[in-house]
Amino acid sequence: MRRLLVPSSALLWGRQIAFLNPALIHRPSPHDSHHSPSTAKDNRMNTAVEQEIINLSRQKWEWMSNQDVAPLAALFNEAAVFVHMGATMSKEEELNVIETGQIHYRDVDIDDVSVRFIDSTAIVLTKLQLGAVGGGKEVTNPFVVTEVYVHHDDTWTMGSMSFTRLITH
Repeated sequence: MRRLLVPSSALLWGRQIAFLNPALIHRPSPHDSHHSPSTAKDNRMNTAVEQEIINLSRQKWEWMSNQDVAPLAALFNEAAVFVHMGATMSKEEELNVIETGQIHYRDVDIDDVSVRFIDSTAIVLTKLQLGAVGGGKEVTNPFVVTEVYVHHDDTWTMGSMSFTRLITH
């Protein structure tokens, strides 16, 4: 059973996020000189660009869960790097692992998402519970996943994705 649990709206660091209502959100360019990171002190709605990145990240989890490598191949930059608990992989290695089911991302339960911008680069931090099958074993782990997206020629591509396992008590 594959599932992706992402709320249609959420309270993130004290601010309400409306995932499906972009009409309520101002859309600045990612190249705005004062594109500040989202922080816990912000009391504003996500910008349209932030929402675009959040939606792209959410779609990526669905593609990974469905082992749909064609859109992932288009999303992943040729120079992308993927850092897992036990390995660092290139774009081709990551796509192969997903396609062959060596790692099958099954259940993605997203707790929190934030986006920060540095010029034309977006950094997404996603706190989640990830259920996956790897090496024949089904596991669920709490992670913060760091995704780095670069905006070039009106397209966002992923340059990096790193999994940091959280310590639970």
